[in-house]
Amino acid sequence: MDTIETLFLCEHCQPPEKVAHYLADFLKSATRSIDFCAYSFHLKRDLREIVASTLRERASAGVKIRIAYDAGTQQDEIQVDPHYKADVPVAEGGDALTTPDFVRSLGFPCRAIEGDRTLMHHKYIVLDADTPDARVWTGSANFTDESWTLQENNILTIRSQKLAGYYAYDFEQLWVDSHIEGTGMNDSGEATLEYGGELAHTLINFSPGEGEWMDELIANQIDRTNERLTVAAVVVTSTRILNALLRLKERGVPIEGIYDYTQMEGVKYQWRQVPPNHWKPGAWEELVQYGNLAGKKSIPYTPTSIHDYMHNKVMVLDDVVITGSYNFSRHAQRNAENLLLIRSEALAATYRDYIHGLMERYGGGRKTTDDGRRTTDDGRRTIDDRR
Repeated sequence: MDTIETLFLCEHCQPPEKVAHYLADFLKSATRSIDFCAYSFHLKRDLREIVASTLRERASAGVKIRIAYDAGTQQDEIQVDPHYKADVPVAEGGDALTTPDFVRSLGFPCRAIEGDRTLMHHKYIVLDADTPDARVWTGSANFTDESWTLQENNILTIRSQKLAGYYAYDFEQLWVDSHIEGTGMNDSGEATLEYGGELAHTLINFSPGEGEWMDELIANQIDRTNERLTVAAVVVTSTRILNALLRLKERGVPIEGIYDYTQMEGVKYQWRQVPPNHWKPGAWEELVQYGNLAGKKSIPYTPTSIHDYMHNKVMVLDDVVITGSYNFSRHAQRNAENLLLIRSEALAATYRDYIHGLMERYGGGRKTTDDGRRTTDDGRRTIDDRR
């Protein structure tokens, strides 16, 4: 049976070497091909060497390696209100290479993927796509020190030839034209996997080709939610998704979770500059208060600041998990992104446990029990970063 494994990250909960070795072990299972699709690489020398040495070892064993990466500025974070005053810690200097320099230093075939005011925002790897042992690495985590050390992220590793085929098709679309436009078409599909000894029915979609439909898919799944919705999101800016969340509130369905407070403050500032969006700041605050959502106060963005965002893009809707690289935003529809919708009670419980731990870490928030009642926990939960 094809399977899913998860790895959960949070600020200072795991050494970055652990993530690097987890990635290296994944790459070592490749016997024929590695297609690496990465928004960014920014690793210090010791972590970079773990990844690079593994890729070189696989290449020496005859594995074909290709790397696609974003050619743009790699800065998609929300800008804060210019009147907002904060001390912004500066990231430590180091020996990390830029993404293009690191990729070129490896010496493998590579492509810089262009976009017209859009991002090649994927963080996936496909191994041995045309074999029964095919595997996929995906999720919200970039291949950077900060993603592995300072941010909250989730990673999925999937063993499935069928799903790997969809990712491989998306990679080929990007590789052929080195451009985001026109990708994400005809590479969506379904597969039945296993997690925790139970079936996990999985749907995969890619933008920009399916971006509008992905936005609608999320809103429709919110409308189908009857018991509770648990969210962990850096931002929520999609009009369709915001309206669906408001309808959920009107029906009295519990909402709980965590978001990046600083990023959403920037979003609210931007909304206030556009008259048609003036309703959105109040709507968001209404949802925050209804769910008593926890907010991580990350460092406001500058190119040289510490980037410690709550970086997940997760919703758990009854027994359905939605995750991937896709933010719940209007911009994500136009970027190159991937989105997984997985129906599994066991996986939903695992993600909720992780998010409940983050809620307690960053401000409490009310946790919803299995019978729908609200509880408030005062203790700190130890987060198991691999489940």
